[in-house]
Amino acid sequence: MKNESSGKTTPVDQTDWARVRAMTDADIQFDEDSPKTTPADWEGAALKKNGVEIGRVRGPGKKPAKVQTAIRFSPDVLAGLRATGRGWQTRVDEAMREWLKARG
Repeated sequence: MKNESSGKTTPVDQTDWARVRAMTDADIQFDEDSPKTTPADWEGAALKKNGVEIGRVRGPGKKPAKVQTAIRFSPDVLAGLRATGRGWQTRVDEAMREWLKARG
Protein backbone atom coordinates (compact mmCIF):
# COMPACT_ATOMS: atom_id res chain seq x y z
CA MET A 1 0.00 0.00 0.00
CA LYS A 2 1.37 3.39 -1.00
CA ASN A 3 1.70 6.12 1.62
CA GLU A 4 -0.67 8.93 0.62
CA SER A 5 0.83 11.48 3.03
CA SER A 6 1.50 14.92 1.61
CA GLY A 7 4.68 15.04 3.69
CA LYS A 8 3.56 18.27 5.25
CA THR A 9 3.31 17.95 9.00
CA THR A 10 3.22 20.70 11.56
CA PRO A 11 5.38 20.06 14.61
CA VAL A 12 3.52 20.38 17.87
CA ASP A 13 5.33 21.74 20.92
CA GLN A 14 4.36 19.42 23.77
CA THR A 15 6.59 21.02 26.37
CA ASP A 16 4.86 22.14 29.56
CA TRP A 17 6.68 25.50 29.71
CA ALA A 18 4.87 26.64 32.87
CA ARG A 19 6.22 23.57 34.67
CA VAL A 20 9.71 24.12 33.24
CA ARG A 21 9.77 27.78 34.35
CA ALA A 22 8.62 26.76 37.85
CA MET A 23 11.48 24.23 38.26
CA THR A 24 14.35 24.87 40.63
CA ASP A 25 17.83 23.33 40.61
CA ALA A 26 16.59 20.82 43.18
CA ASP A 27 13.99 19.59 40.68
CA ILE A 28 16.61 18.78 38.04
CA GLN A 29 18.10 15.31 38.04
CA PHE A 30 21.84 15.21 37.41
CA ASP A 31 23.86 12.13 36.53
CA GLU A 32 27.27 11.35 35.04
CA ASP A 33 25.98 12.12 31.54
CA SER A 34 24.55 15.48 32.58
CA PRO A 35 26.41 16.71 35.66
CA LYS A 36 25.57 19.94 37.43
CA THR A 37 27.85 22.72 36.26
CA THR A 38 29.75 25.20 38.41
CA PRO A 39 30.65 28.83 37.69
CA ALA A 40 34.21 27.67 36.94
CA ASP A 41 32.84 25.51 34.10
CA TRP A 42 31.64 28.68 32.36
CA GLU A 43 34.83 30.71 32.86
CA GLY A 44 35.83 32.12 29.49
CA ALA A 45 32.74 30.76 27.74
CA ALA A 46 31.63 32.57 24.58
CA LEU A 47 28.21 32.66 22.94
CA LYS A 48 28.55 31.53 19.34
CA LYS A 49 26.23 31.14 16.39
CA ASN A 50 27.44 29.08 13.44
CA GLY A 51 30.90 29.09 15.00
CA VAL A 52 31.10 32.89 15.20
CA GLU A 53 31.22 34.69 18.54
CA ILE A 54 28.15 36.92 18.76
CA GLY A 55 28.57 38.64 22.08
CA ARG A 56 30.79 39.04 25.07
CA VAL A 57 29.77 39.59 28.65
CA ARG A 58 31.74 42.10 30.65
CA GLY A 59 32.97 40.87 33.99
CA PRO A 60 32.80 42.74 37.30
CA GLY A 61 35.32 45.53 37.75
CA LYS A 62 35.70 46.21 34.03
CA LYS A 63 35.70 49.70 32.61
CA PRO A 64 32.22 51.09 31.92
CA ALA A 65 30.72 49.80 28.71
CA LYS A 66 30.63 52.09 25.73
CA VAL A 67 27.31 53.45 24.52
CA GLN A 68 26.07 52.08 21.20
CA THR A 69 25.09 54.75 18.69
CA ALA A 70 24.75 55.22 14.96
CA ILE A 71 27.00 57.57 13.01
CA ARG A 72 27.13 58.19 9.27
CA PHE A 73 30.46 58.19 7.43
CA SER A 74 31.14 58.74 3.75
CA PRO A 75 31.61 55.36 2.06
CA ASP A 76 35.30 55.99 1.35
CA VAL A 77 35.96 57.07 4.95
CA LEU A 78 34.23 53.99 6.36
CA ALA A 79 36.07 51.70 3.94
CA GLY A 80 39.37 53.28 4.96
CA LEU A 81 38.62 52.87 8.66
CA ARG A 82 37.59 49.23 8.24
CA ALA A 83 40.69 48.59 6.15
CA THR A 84 42.83 49.36 9.21
CA GLY A 85 41.65 46.06 10.65
CA ARG A 86 40.11 44.81 13.84
CA GLY A 87 39.68 47.47 16.52
CA TRP A 88 38.94 50.29 14.12
CA GLN A 89 35.96 51.47 16.18
CA THR A 90 38.15 51.71 19.29
CA ARG A 91 40.68 53.76 17.32
CA VAL A 92 37.91 56.10 16.13
CA ASP A 93 36.77 56.45 19.76
CA GLU A 94 40.32 57.35 20.83
CA ALA A 95 40.71 59.85 17.97
CA MET A 96 37.44 61.54 18.93
CA ARG A 97 38.57 61.73 22.57
CA GLU A 98 41.84 63.43 21.48
CA TRP A 99 39.89 65.82 19.25
CA LEU A 100 37.63 66.79 22.16
CA LYS A 101 40.66 67.39 24.43
CA ALA A 102 42.33 69.58 21.79
CA ARG A 103 39.13 71.58 21.42
CA GLY A 104 39.24 72.26 25.15
